[in-house]
Amino acid sequence: MKTTLKIDFVSDVSCPWCAVGLASLEQALGQVSDQIDATLTFQPFELNPQMVKEGEDIGEHLAKKYGSTPEQAAGAREAIRARGAELGFTFSMDKRSRIYNTFNAHRLLHWAHLEGPAGAQVALKKAYLKAYFTDGENPSDNAVLVRVAGEVGLDTARAQAILDTDEFADDVRDHEQFYLRSGINSVPAVIINDKHLISGGQPPEVFANALKQIAAEVTA
Repeated sequence: MKTTLKIDFVSDVSCPWCAVGLASLEQALGQVSDQIDATLTFQPFELNPQMVKEGEDIGEHLAKKYGSTPEQAAGAREAIRARGAELGFTFSMDKRSRIYNTFNAHRLLHWAHLEGPAGAQVALKKAYLKAYFTDGENPSDNAVLVRVAGEVGLDTARAQAILDTDEFADDVRDHEQFYLRSGINSVPAVIINDKHLISGGQPPEVFANALKQIAAEVTA
């Protein structure tokens, strides 16, 4: 008999390590699929909640936020690209020169979870990560957000209607504040059964071992 685990994946669609962490977690879930079923829900976190609408140059942003030199930033980009390649995720670094506000993407992800069919939120999250990191698209552009929602089978008219109003804005902010108050200040943060935290873009075997250990505790 399989053990069902609740997984909340706190992340941002402009976070490269979140893309790495998700790909790694999915591989881990595949490795333990004979023992564990998981309900995966994406929770909102904004790396740059005050980001201006037009976004910022990534190099300038990293230098200002972290004090990174161009050489350090290039090294970090290569490390991320390599980790993504190992997991089957493509980072097209030459196509991604700016970082953007992601609040509206989180609103549509919240909608997909509440109103979409099974698997819709996961599909939309992966599609938004690909749109930004692989295709170099702007995740603050409502036209991009609506088009990608349609590509994963969601109602584009409903998506546009949400973006034309403040629908789900309070819900997203409430969720963001909950995780901030809970001590989550970096992502990805993978929370299992509301009490076990795995931080960062861990390798698949780290996720798999943790999942098996937690499942064993649940059934003990």
